Parts: sequence; structure tokens; C-alpha cells
Amino acid sequence: MSNATICRLILLTPLTLLGGCTAQPDEPVVGLEAMSFANSEWSEPVNLGTVVNSNVADQGPALSKDGLSLYFASNRPGGRGFDLWVSQRDCDACAWGTPVNLGSVINSAADENRPALSADGHLLFFDSGRDGGHGDIDIWMSVRSDASDDFGWQAPVNLGADVNTLTTERAPSYLQSTEAGPGNLYFARGRVPLGEQDIYAAAVTKDGETRGPAVRVDELNDPSFNDAGPTVRADGREIFFQSSRPGVLGINDLFTATRRSVHDPWSPPVNLGPPMNSTGADQQSSLSHDGRTLVWSSNRPGSLVNPSGVPSFDLWMSTRSVNGH
Repeated sequence: MSNATICRLILLTPLTLLGGCTAQPDEPVVGLEAMSFANSEWSEPVNLGTVVNSNVADQGPALSKDGLSLYFASNRPGGRGFDLWVSQRDCDACAWGTPVNLGSVINSAADENRPALSADGHLLFFDSGRDGGHGDIDIWMSVRSDASDDFGWQAPVNLGADVNTLTTERAPSYLQSTEAGPGNLYFARGRVPLGEQDIYAAAVTKDGETRGPAVRVDELNDPSFNDAGPTVRADGREIFFQSSRPGVLGINDLFTATRRSVHDPWSPPVNLGPPMNSTGADQQSSLSHDGRTLVWSSNRPGSLVNPSGVPSFDLWMSTRSVNGH
């Protein structure tokens, strides 16, 4: 088996590789730079089913880099309010296993939501209203030494005043591979009922240390509506997020924007349209490391019905084929 295959190398810049792997001179590196995502089409969304989803709220999904662990938040029985859970599978084509609560080290008496994993698997970001924060809901981080141990997380720490404020910070998305850019931790700040949510970015090192105050990403935000739930492709050139701005099919729709490099501004956001969006609320999306799979939360038709008889928020998935790979 080739080194490129073993390491599943992802080319980030002409000189930078993830995963501690080195391309051999006679082996072409196949990764994001070799693929074209332009004009790619998303498949019909698929509900992840009753093994993963419950008849209450399942939301904020995050796939591990190898695609074998699926983290998400749920208020299903067995937790305290919204807790973080993980479902595992043995291979890309294998079925997802029964979700397991991450336990009391990660979860608290407050709500935990919207997990996000670093590319090397050693960092876990999420939002929580637990004690010890700066305001209403803050972004927290946990570390683990064994990147394959989904239950080896250490006690979370607050990311501090560069990211968190007296208002609400939610839905982190972390680009460990783009530290040359101006900001690689994306998140939403502001109160939902007032339409204040905007997308911000902060510079964070590969070890999870902040490097200055977060700044609002103005080109992605509509000042009169909620923009939140960002997820960014591993090369930092494509972003997906939810918005309630005019023209949406439901309460929230999924939007996307692109840029030429991590130093350039984002293009004007574009609504993904159907079938990715529906008359329900489509939100809290997460893009796989290879950029091919999008998982998000939706209460669209086909979702499980909650105890009140209305559709619950379920996890849905879609994939796209790309040119060059």
C-alpha cells in the first residue's frame, strides 16, 4: 500500500501536508488541491435512521477526520438536558452504532452543544452554558492524548476573552490546518431571538491557544438576520452555514461561500436550495475532512416524530462527487 494511501494525505498548500506523513517523490499526492468542487451536485439527503436519531432533538453533528466517529448533541434519555454523544462505525460503508454519552467529564448539568474536532483528533471544541464561563453560553475545549479514544477527553477549559464575551458564543468550527490565515476558529456570536447572531473568526494555534480577539466576518453576515453554524472545508476555501435571511425555504436554510485563499474575503453567500434545504429548519451543518459529505440537523418531512406529534430534529447526510478524485 502506498504512503499516500496509508496516510490519506490531504494537500493544504503546495508545501504542507497533514498527519505527519511525507509524500514519496514518485507518488502524486491526491487531496483537496487535486479536486474541483465547482458545480458539484449533492445527493438526495438521507436520514441517518433510528439507530442514530431519536424522537427528540439530535443536532450539531461533527465527523472525525477518518469518518468513523460521529459526535453530536441530543436531549434524549440518558443525559442531562443536551449532552454530547458519539456514534462509531468500523468502516466508511459500515452502519453507525448505537450512540454513547460522552460522560460527566465532558457533559455537565448545563447544555452542551455543537461539537467540533481538530484534524489531528486531539482537540474537541463545543459550546456550553456551564459554570465558569464569561457570559450566557461560551465555547470550551477539551484535549485527549489518544486520538482514537472517543472517551479519553480531559476536563474542558474555557477559551477565554478572545473568543467569549458576556453575550452568547455558539457552534465552533476549527481549521487546524490553516494557521497561516487570519482566523481559523469560526463560530457564531449573538442572541438568536433578537436576530443578532453573526459569524466571527479567531486565530487559534494547533494546541488550542487563542492569538487575539475574534473579528466579525462581515461578508458572510446579514446584519438583520441570524447567521450561524459555520463549517469550513479543510483547505479553508469553502464554508457552509445557516441563515434566516430573506429567500429561505424554511426557518433556516444552508448557505455556502468560497474564497481563493485563506487570506482572501469570502464570496457572497449562496443558498444551497433544494434538496439540501426544505420547508423545515436546516441548520448546524458539518463538512467531512475530504469535503465530500455534509451532515446537518433538520426537522424536514421524513424526520422522526417527537412525543408532541411534530417532526423532531434529526441528523441528515448528503454526499457529492467531485472532479479530479
